Order: sequence, then C-alpha cells, then structure tokens
Amino acid sequence: MTEFAPPKWEGTGLLRILATTDLHSNLLSYDYYADRMDPGVGLSRLASLIAEARQDAEALNGATLLVDNGDALQGSPIGETALQADRETPADDGGAIHPLMSAFSTLGYDALGLGNHDFNYGLTALGSVLRDAPCAVVCSNMHAIEPARDLPFCNTTILERRIAALPEAPVLRIGVLSVLPPQTMIWDAHLLQGKVWVQDMVQAATSRAAELREAGCDLVLALAHTGVGGSDPVPEMENALCPIVATSGIDAVIGGHTHLVLPHPDHAFAKPVVMPGAHGSHLGQIDLHVRHGAEGWQVETWRASAKPIARRDAWGKLTPLTPEDPGLLQALAEAHAQTQAQMKKPVGQSASRLHSYFTFFGQDRGLALSACAQMAAIRPMLEGTEAGRLPLLSAVSPGKFGGRSGPESYTDIAAGDLCMRNVADLQIFPNTLWAVTINGAQLRDWLEMSAGMFNQIAPGSSDSELVNLDRAGHNFDVLFGLEYEIDLSQPPRFSSSGLVINPAASRVRNLCHNGEDVVDSREFTVATNSYRLSGGGNFKMLQEAIPVPLPSVTIRDAICSYVAGQLPQDALAKAPYPWRLSPLAGAKVTAFTGPVARSYLDELPTGLAEDQGVTPHGFLKLRLCL
Repeated sequence: MTEFAPPKWEGTGLLRILATTDLHSNLLSYDYYADRMDPGVGLSRLASLIAEARQDAEALNGATLLVDNGDALQGSPIGETALQADRETPADDGGAIHPLMSAFSTLGYDALGLGNHDFNYGLTALGSVLRDAPCAVVCSNMHAIEPARDLPFCNTTILERRIAALPEAPVLRIGVLSVLPPQTMIWDAHLLQGKVWVQDMVQAATSRAAELREAGCDLVLALAHTGVGGSDPVPEMENALCPIVATSGIDAVIGGHTHLVLPHPDHAFAKPVVMPGAHGSHLGQIDLHVRHGAEGWQVETWRASAKPIARRDAWGKLTPLTPEDPGLLQALAEAHAQTQAQMKKPVGQSASRLHSYFTFFGQDRGLALSACAQMAAIRPMLEGTEAGRLPLLSAVSPGKFGGRSGPESYTDIAAGDLCMRNVADLQIFPNTLWAVTINGAQLRDWLEMSAGMFNQIAPGSSDSELVNLDRAGHNFDVLFGLEYEIDLSQPPRFSSSGLVINPAASRVRNLCHNGEDVVDSREFTVATNSYRLSGGGNFKMLQEAIPVPLPSVTIRDAICSYVAGQLPQDALAKAPYPWRLSPLAGAKVTAFTGPVARSYLDELPTGLAEDQGVTPHGFLKLRLCL
C-alpha cells in the first residue's frame, strides 16, 4: 500500500512576533540624568536580542515581525533634545531624522503603535517625527473631528510573510490594529481638544479586528497600549487588556502602558499575550506555530515570553545579559553626543542636595525647589489680578520614585552647580505651568486624593507596606504653603479613578494655612502643572475649580530661571515642609527606596527608619516607626 503524502502547501511553520513597548526614548543604555551608563534600559541592548531571535527563527525556516506598542517618544532627553533641534530648523529645511525613527529604521520595524505619551508634544510635533517612520504607524481608535484633517497615522495595516518551511503555501496575511486609552484626550486636552476624538478601546478593537478579517487577514495582532484591568468591559476603560484579549478575531496581543512584565503567574490568558516592561527592559516574544491546510492558516500552538536585558545578583546589583548593538550605537552616536552636550549646559546653583529617596515618608528638597520655582514664576503673572490677591500655594509631585521603574529611578543631585540634566531630572515630564482658583473644600479633596497613595495601616500592626503600588507615584501631589498631616488609620476617601469610595473617611488632619484652620469657604490660588489641570490623575475636584489664564511657561524654564537667580528667592523657601504622617501608636510599616538612600538616613528623624537590607529586586527595605 502506498502512503498518502500531504500536499507541499500543507504543514506547520513558525511566525515569531517580537515586541517592544513604553521605550520612553530610552534608545541607548544610558542615564542622561546621572550622566552614566545604565545596563537596565535601552533599545540598544534589545537590538542584540532582536538579532538573535531573528537568526533563530530563520534557522527554523520561520518568519518574524518586529513591532512597537507606543509611548516611544517621550521620556528621555535624547528624544526631547532632537525635538528642540527640529523646532529650531528653518521650515524650508526638512530637518534631521529624529533618533527614534533612526533607531526603528536601523532595526527594521514592521509596524508602530502609539501610546498616550506620544501626544505630549502635540499633533504637529508628532507628525514631524513620524514623517520618517520606516513602516506603518497605526492608531485604530483616534479619529479626526474634521474629515479634512490629515493625521500622521493609519487606522490599521496588513503585513505579509512567507513561511520558508512551507514554500508552496500561500502568503500569511497578518492584520495589525492599535488602540490607546481614551483618557489621552483628558491628559493632553490642551493639545488635542477640537482636533481629534478617541473611541473606546474595546469597541475599536472589536470593529477593526472584524474589518481585518473581512479584508482577508489570516491572523490579527492587537497592539494594545493598555494595562490588565478587569475582565468585564466597561465603557472608556483605561486598562482593558483582558476584554481586548477576549475579543473575537484577535489572535495575539501586545500590552503596555502600565510597565508590567507579562507573561506572569498572576495573569493567565487564553491567548498569547506579552507586555515587555518599559524603557527597553525586556523584549516581548510570541511564537505562533501556524498550520496551513484545507481551511487555510490556523494557529496550532503558541508560546509567549519576555526576555530581560539585565538581571540582579544576590546583592541587588544590575548586570547586563546582552551587549549593546554596534550598528545602533553608530546610528545614534551623533544624537547621543548632542544630548550629552545639551544636558551639561550650566543653569544655576542649589545650596542643598536634592534627592527623592524619602518622597513618600520624609522631606523631598527637589519637590520644595520645584514648588518655589513655580511660585516665583507665577507671582508676577498674577500681579493686579483677583487670583493674585488670594493666598498662593504650589502643588508638585515626584517624577522619579522607584516603583516599577526600579531602584535606580530616583532623583539624586549634589549641592552646588546645576546643569540642564539636573533640571530635567527634577521635572521629567514636559509640563507647562498652570494655575487654578479653588476653595477649601476642593483643596481638602485634592489632598485626600493624593493621600490615596498609601495603604491603610492598623494601629499596632507591623507587617504592612506603606505605599499602595497600584497607585502612580506621580499622582502624589504635595501642596506647599500649607501644613497638614496624613492619618493612615483611615481608609482612602477616593479610588484611583477619582470616585468617592469611603465618604466618611478623612485622612487629611490639621489642615492649616499660616497657622489658621482651612475652612471650606476659604479661597486659594494654586500653581500646578498642565497635566493635572487637564484631568491627569483623575483629580475630579479640580475640574470644578476656576482656571487662571497664564502666559505659556514650561515648568523646566521656571526652574532654570529660579536657580539662575533670574527670579527672586520665594518666601516659600523658608516655610516648613508641608506634610507629615500622623503618629500611629505601635505601628510599623515597610517602605522601599533606592539603596543609595543609606547615605542619607541621618536626614530622617532619629528612630524613624530601621535598615532591613537590600532586596533581591535591588531596593533598600526600611522599617518605619509611625
């Protein structure tokens, strides 16, 4: 009997999807704020992993795709320096290719998704960067309000691959969609309002997946710039990974936005999902073993993984696992040198060391300096106005506070001469100075929302962590010009989405201004940033306050002017630090900070902190006596 031989177009092959996300312009393994190498970040190290993964797939007669899932533009000085240079280029000159696009071109990306932070500089700046994109740039849920408006991205794209193991099989068609949080319209309202609108992510993913299937796609890949969230779809979700994964017609998903590393035992999915950390810490890889038969292409089996570029030893020290790619280093050499030169420009002086190691339980002089700079810049703007006759306050929040960004992600600036890298370290986001008039009741709710950063602590307890890691540290606003305590025996009044969850709770105690209790009817003018007043962080009480028109000034420029002595020293500089944790009988909590904080423990009140050693993740563990 002769055995039946299957047709040559029938069989199984490999499609390997390689993914990056939330690079935040960390193109090289370098910390421009500290002016030193950083083995824990950088597309340049991922590039070596990408090359290896491609070679392995080729050896298996497979095909590869390389995609990015957004938030690639904002976050590192090399990206912002290039944007500044482009603004200074004459309009009739095409301008240099942005280093991000140079990097994506060098590595041969196949599709780029967009994240919320990619819009931090506005549509015009984004379009200027994306004009040199080496591949399709996709955003499936942002749409122009006016049909005539040209947006610098497409709705979906279709990629084609031949599987070498099945040379006579038809081409494999992969549809790519990309979605970002609808809250992007809130966070960058001053740049986007009236120009675009953002559709619900789950609705958009469902519609675009169906369209791609109708267009003949064999597989659909979703670039979902969103965190895990709940399993049930809710309108306008910020973190909607679970319902997107469950969407019919989608075969694989790249997550992002929340800087997690997936796969992880805490999150099980029925489809292949990766979220490769942030800042270039991991390369996401999905291996789809696809079979072609009488019914066309089908996913037979799959494997998802996230490959790190570095690891920590037993002492918490970060060691690289892969080298930087020489080709990418060469492609970015000029941009790197320009960025270093820009970051070394002198701007002024600071009489004290500025660090953020104790920002959640002690004084943060960097925050104090930023608050004074905001206040000094805003006072002359308000002269002769009604807002200027009210008591003035200054609201600031930390930008570098460890957490998911790791134990190296803290501000640490020596006393003495300051340069641009120090200012960028103090203010890592490109926010502008805004102001609002607010009453005492709204002010108290503002502080209550910020105080949600902490876990509830029972008196006498000794095993609780101080900080709630589900809350973003940049939403911990400190209001300088006030004095207040935070009572952690109380539950948080607000959820992270700004909803009242414990109406009777009040963590903010002894709220005073110049020694007087703040009553609900009292009015203040508060200097803060554009992100917060645009709705960032879900501080809903601020949407009811009265905005104060101001000239356009970036907070970085205000800090530069202040430390250079171009603005007078503000009276706020002599005020006491505004807040402290209320004493809690017998309670001890655990707090984590960078290991370098050991050098500054003497700045804390005697007996407050007990050194518990460095964890395997590289953080210094402290036990605090409340």
